[in-house]
Amino acid sequence: MARKVLIVDDSLFSRTALSNIFAKEGFEICGEAENGIEAVERYRALRPDLVTMDILMSKDQDGDGVAAVKAIMKIDPNAKIIVISAMNQNAFVVEALQAGAREFITKPFDHVRIAAIAKKVCEN
Repeated sequence: MARKVLIVDDSLFSRTALSNIFAKEGFEICGEAENGIEAVERYRALRPDLVTMDILMSKDQDGDGVAAVKAIMKIDPNAKIIVISAMNQNAFVVEALQAGAREFITKPFDHVRIAAIAKKVCEN
């Protein structure tokens, strides 16, 4: 059975690239969100096996993705979230990991790294 993934990023380009990678790796893309509020709503409705979470979205400078990680972890303490961030967002990445995210990937990301981390997170 394919694992379901929810892709959260304000960039359509990034969502499309991630969707293509996950589809090639046999994941089912069960949903997408372009901000933290949508991410939490979709997580609650879809209960994916894995979430990729951009940290700063929609011109937000306050870690919209971090707030979403915290909210999702309240809904499901076993949620499997991979944070995706640009190099200059280290403080937010640390906060997201402390809140319960399992791994992080820096942008720009590549297929091999995404696939390896996603499989590792799903198996643990």
